[in-house]
Order: sequence, then structure tokens, then C-alpha cells
Amino acid sequence: MAAEGFETVVGALDYPMFVVTTTDGRRRAGCLVGFAAQCSIDPPRFMVWLSKNNHTFEVAAGASTVVVHRLDTSVSGLAELFGSHTGFDTDKFTRCAWHSGPGGVPVLDDCAGWFAGEILSRHDTGDHVGLLLRPVEGTSATGLGPQLGFQSVRDLSPGNEA
Repeated sequence: MAAEGFETVVGALDYPMFVVTTTDGRRRAGCLVGFAAQCSIDPPRFMVWLSKNNHTFEVAAGASTVVVHRLDTSVSGLAELFGSHTGFDTDKFTRCAWHSGPGGVPVLDDCAGWFAGEILSRHDTGDHVGLLLRPVEGTSATGLGPQLGFQSVRDLSPGNEA
């Protein structure tokens, strides 16, 4: 019963969704992420969790930097692209506009709000691994639209199972 109650509560949450991109110097990768949070104010720190079954997890294992993109409701197509396709068989970056950012990591042109984070440490938390990030660069975008939340993407067919 405890697990059932937990699933009911977290299934009703509308936590923010992000696209995380990275490179290991040879491969690019990116995925839709719902497990992410600021975890320190001073010094500034952010944690993002990647599924161990995900292509982005595999590429991030050899990366030193990731870019976290804030999704607003105007870019729901990016949420679908990065959430419903796997990088194991699809180069998602041929289907969207992007440019090379800090450390060569892809930055999605349609996301007004993003920051790059240096990976300070990795934390195995079960079927996901948390990346503790130190923000190193980002946008100073203003006028961001409403945040895209989990409830807006919960019906997407995942590119990989979690």
C-alpha cells in the first residue's frame, strides 16, 4: 500500500520538465528530464538525474558538462522529440536547431532559458544516476513563457523505458 500511495502522490505532481544535452567529444546526446532540482543556493548547485537505460546517460558518462534547457509551453515539440525518441537510433539534433555551447555541448536554439553545468559528482540513486552540477554559463533570458510541466508530457511514449 505504501508504494501505491507514493505513486498516487507523485503521479499528480506537475514538476518542471527540462531537456538535458551533452557530448563526450565524439557523440551528442539529449533527453527529456523530469527529475531535476536546485539543491544549493550558496554555492549554486543543481542536480539532474538520468535514466541508466538512456543514451544520454551513456554519453554523459564520458562528459564533463551538460546543458539544462528550461522548457516552456511554446516548445512542446522539443519535449516530444527528446522524450519520445532514443539517441540509440535517432540523431535528434538533425531534427532541431542548435549551436555548440560551453564545452561543445549542444544548446537548443528554441529554448530561451538554459544553463551549462560542470559535473562535480555522480550519485547512483537506483534506476537513475544524479549529476551534481556547478553552473558555469547560461542565458539571462527574460520574458520566459509558462513552464512546461510533467502533466503536459505524461502521455508521451518514451524513447527508452526508465
